[in-house]
Amino acid sequence: MRLPEWIKIRHKHSELHGLKSLLRDYGLSTVCEEARCPNKSECFSKPTATFMILGSCCTRNCGFCSVESAAPLPPDKDEPLKVALAAKEMGLKYVVVTSVTRDDLEDGGAQHFAKTVTAIKKHLPYAKVEVLTPDFKGDFSALKTVLDSKPDVFNHNVETVPRLYPAVRPQADYPRSLRLLRQAKEISPTVNTKSGLMLGLGEDYDEVLDVMTDLREADCDFLTIGQYLRPSRENLPVKEYVHPEVFERLREAALGMGFKFVASSPLVRSSMNAEEMYGVANVSV
Repeated sequence: MRLPEWIKIRHKHSELHGLKSLLRDYGLSTVCEEARCPNKSECFSKPTATFMILGSCCTRNCGFCSVESAAPLPPDKDEPLKVALAAKEMGLKYVVVTSVTRDDLEDGGAQHFAKTVTAIKKHLPYAKVEVLTPDFKGDFSALKTVLDSKPDVFNHNVETVPRLYPAVRPQADYPRSLRLLRQAKEISPTVNTKSGLMLGLGEDYDEVLDVMTDLREADCDFLTIGQYLRPSRENLPVKEYVHPEVFERLREAALGMGFKFVASSPLVRSSMNAEEMYGVANVSV
C-alpha cells in the first residue's frame, strides 16, 4: 500500500551523524534505530532519543516490531552509567528509557531499569525520567522494583485491541498489561502512567474506544495513538491508513474520558515529544 498524502516523513540526514556518533561511543542502542521509527530524524535533530537498554535482541517475536528476536546477551552492568552520561552530554532535561523484553531474566530486567533510573537522577538531578517497560510477565515484585527507583512517568503500551493480540502480540496478554498499569498506580499513586495504541492493523473504531475505556479504568493518565507503519516485509502488513480526522475524533473522545493528555495523529509514537506531553499535562518539568 502506498503511503497516503497525509503521512509525510521528514528526513534531516545532516543532523544525524553527531548523535549517532555519541551513542556509538557509549555503546548504546536506541529504540529509534532498532524499531526503525519514522520520526528518528526529527527527534535526533533536537536532540533527543529513547534509550533501549538490556541489549538489542528480544525474547519475544511481536508481529509489528522490527527488533531482532534472538537469544540475548547478559546485561551490561555498566549500561546504567553509560545511559546517564550520554544523556548528560546531550543536555537532556527529559530522558526516556525502554528495553527489549527479557523473559530469560528472573526479574525481566527490572533491577537494570531501576539502576538506570537511579544513575540518570544522580548525574542529571533536574531531569525527568520516563520508563517504557515490558510486562515482566505480570511479576508484581519486578514492577515494584522499577517504581521504587522513582521514575516520573511509567509507560507500558497495550499496542492494539484484544482481538488482534494473537497476531500482533502473541506472547503478551491484554488483561495482564492492563493489570500492570493499574498496579503501577497502586504502588506509586503519584507516578504518571501512560500507554499507547497503533491503528491500521485491522481494528474497529469501537474496539479502540473500548481499549481507551479500559485504560481509564486502570487509571492511565497519558495516551498516544499513532498509525502502524510496516517496518519490514517480515512484519504484519498495514490493513488501513487511518485518516487524520479519525485520529482527531479519538483524541477528543479520550480527553472526554479523562486522560490528562492525548497525542493522536498518524506519526505519533509512544515516546515522541514525551517531554512536551509531560509539561502540557500541567506537571512542572
